[in-house]
Amino acid sequence: MALTLLAAIATGWLGATGQLGLYIHPRYYVFTLVMAGIAFVLTIGALLVIPGPDEHDDHDHGMHGEPDGRGPDAHGDAGAGRRRPLLALGGSLTALVIVAAAAIALLVVPPSALTSAAVEQRSLNGSSNTLANAGPPPGTSDDTSAYSVKDWASLIRQGASADDLSGRTATLTGFVTPDADDPDNVFYVARFVVTCCAVDAQPVGVPVYSPGWSSSYATDSWVTVTGAFEANPSVLSAATTVVRPDSLTAVEQPAEPYVY
Repeated sequence: MALTLLAAIATGWLGATGQLGLYIHPRYYVFTLVMAGIAFVLTIGALLVIPGPDEHDDHDHGMHGEPDGRGPDAHGDAGAGRRRPLLALGGSLTALVIVAAAAIALLVVPPSALTSAAVEQRSLNGSSNTLANAGPPPGTSDDTSAYSVKDWASLIRQGASADDLSGRTATLTGFVTPDADDPDNVFYVARFVVTCCAVDAQPVGVPVYSPGWSSSYATDSWVTVTGAFEANPSVLSAATTVVRPDSLTAVEQPAEPYVY
């Protein structure tokens, strides 16, 4: 019950501080906070009504057998009785450690967004469902000012070449993750797309050609890139279309680091 109480308190704290979006989609905020409130009330109620241990339970076990209460298993019962406090102490210490670890993880360690470490475990731009309904096909809209990393990544995944995107300028904000094939010259401006919660988040990104980028920008740092699309000059990278930056600046992580 202590873990349930901690989880409810942590959920309420995340909601109050505006950090719940690091874990779940905004459409689930109200539901999650309501359920956390119900769990808090029920847990407190349970703690108030559950009786403590019956102090007389242990006295009843030795009253069988001989008239003096010392049955044939009296010596075994005595040994077991001596072991019970040790077992109870061990169980209590284990529970205390678990609760303390959960409290530190939920209430002390600051929450953080997913990073390139998660990108390595999940395929960048690899989910067709994630990118299926992003931006419109190339040429269907002249206004791309509101396009996100997800929209541009979707167009490139659908086969848009540098010629298809000629004359278009992209402004992208995301975290830096290196191109696995040519990390010296190419990096991705990436974001995570959240459908339900951070567990199902899928990374999407747009490749940027900028030789020597790592000398100025660290992996996982947040940047804003503005530039035009061109064929990838790198002979090592698998990306065919990249952004050549006209400007590349470091920025703070936005309040909502994910896209939906």
